[in-house]
Amino acid sequence: MGTIVISGTVVLVVLGFGNHTWWLVAVALLFVYMQYGRGGASASSSGGSSGGSSGAGNYRAYRDRRDKQAKWDRRYRRERPLESRRQAHEGKQ
Repeated sequence: MGTIVISGTVVLVVLGFGNHTWWLVAVALLFVYMQYGRGGASASSSGGSSGGSSGAGNYRAYRDRRDKQAKWDRRYRRERPLESRRQAHEGKQ
């Protein structure tokens, strides 16, 4: 897919020497490809387009969210022991 987009961009740039509107189309094509074609910002910010690196980034983000939620849960139980016991008791019933 990337090769097709790059080839299309080169063709549009060459056509742009006669009509500058084609340059704008080439820039728009590259912009759309960078935003949506490569999996969004996560793939472009990781520096690689391989599937493994984006998968590892997704897991790392999931793990960070999970750890942050666990931290907040522990803090809640520590600061409100009676409320957390009541909620645990209601959950068992």
